[in-house]
Amino acid sequence: MTDLARRGREPVVAQTVRSTAAAVISYVVALNLSREPAPLTAPLTALLVVQVTLYSTLTTGIRRVNSVVAGVLIAIGFSVLVGLTWWSLGLIIFASLVIGHFVRVDEFVPEVAISAMLVLGVTRVAETAWDRVLETLIGAGVGLLFNVLLVPPVWVEPAGQAIEEMARRMRRLLEHMATAVGRHIPVEEAAARLHEARRLDHDVAQVDASLRQAEDSLRFNPRVKEGLLSRIVLRTGLDALEISAVVLRVMSRTLTDLAKERPDEPLFPPDVADALKDVLGHLARAVESFAVLITTQVSANAEAAENRLAEDLAAARTSREHAAALLLSRVREDSEQWQLQGALLAEMDRVLAELDVEQRSARLWEELDRRSRELRERYPKLDRLRRLLTGGRI
Repeated sequence: MTDLARRGREPVVAQTVRSTAAAVISYVVALNLSREPAPLTAPLTALLVVQVTLYSTLTTGIRRVNSVVAGVLIAIGFSVLVGLTWWSLGLIIFASLVIGHFVRVDEFVPEVAISAMLVLGVTRVAETAWDRVLETLIGAGVGLLFNVLLVPPVWVEPAGQAIEEMARRMRRLLEHMATAVGRHIPVEEAAARLHEARRLDHDVAQVDASLRQAEDSLRFNPRVKEGLLSRIVLRTGLDALEISAVVLRVMSRTLTDLAKERPDEPLFPPDVADALKDVLGHLARAVESFAVLITTQVSANAEAAENRLAEDLAAARTSREHAAALLLSRVREDSEQWQLQGALLAEMDRVLAELDVEQRSARLWEELDRRSRELRERYPKLDRLRRLLTGGRI
């Protein structure tokens, strides 16, 4: 039963149930309002309009109606001038696709041509044309009301789970690096870790798609009071993890090069290896703590995650300084791989900088200020009204 309830909240399940219900309702309404015996345009429109989020439903509905109306108007014009022939069909398709780009219906550009062809192919062009517009309006209206009255859920939790899962993969990769620095590793094993690091790019793309859905679910959603702040927290956090993932790939490349240079001996002396192992271990925990921090909704838990992150970062910096001092003392004894060793320290510094608590707060407020300024510049009248209602406190 618990598993069934959990699956009921998945985007695919929610989309299927909501789209089916909206399509059936729009068909019943169209049967009573349209003269067509089978007004299938209405449920088709509802299927295309009803999205997982309210924001995407609004934007999709507007583009869908625009595409159908544009196609109908084109068909009426062609029916008056030339009628339906093989060359007029080609001309109407070409004109519809061109006009579709001008009216900015995006993914519904083919729908302009489809609407024009369907209307042009009947004998009662005018009646069929406006029936098609009516059915489209019914489908779009039902789809919109469906998501307004039954507001879709907020998809922040799946996005947070995806971010945390990616952070766990990054942690495992760092832990593997920690076990490798103190021993001899074959080049093949180092290359396998490099391939694992490269797979993080795919993880980032998947998390980004999940996050975009979460961001859309926060827009125009009456359940959410601070949607802009929540979107910025998740987006800036993912940006930091994405940069860290790129740096981890570079670190894996550096260790692979070191393995090539030291085919028969450990990558580092024992004392240096222990220090680097401490750094990588603290970084591994810091990455996971950072993911928990940006996905935690309860303030008490967020504070605890921030404290753990600060502790892990402080310990990592201390271990990093110790490792750097040990490496520096051995430069004169063994300077052949100093460039690779120095690069490894620089890559660790970059991860530390991306996860830094203070820098994260600065980026967060900078982005929040930028978004707020853009909204004020884009909607000045709305901003003045908001200031008037709040007594100028915003």
